Amino acid sequence: MSENAEQSIRVFGADWCRDCRRTKAQLDGLGVAYTYIDLEAEPEAADVARDISGRTNIPVVLYPDASHQVEPSNADVEAKLREISLL
Repeated sequence: MSENAEQSIRVFGADWCRDCRRTKAQLDGLGVAYTYIDLEAEPEAADVARDISGRTNIPVVLYPDASHQVEPSNADVEAKLREISLL
């Protein structure tokens, strides 16, 4: 993880997850920096994602303001990025 991981967006996901790939592609397309936590490569991080969201669904997107979204739509992600002045 980068030095500023706590201040940046963190995306917990897996490559087999279509919603995870969509969210990553959206953030990449918008040029928004994030740290991707691959739950297949780091299975222990699944516990962190579950602790954040209270659910086992992915992706879990954790924002710098400590809020999170689970399986967000592109519109939800964009609205949140605007709310926290990242867009």
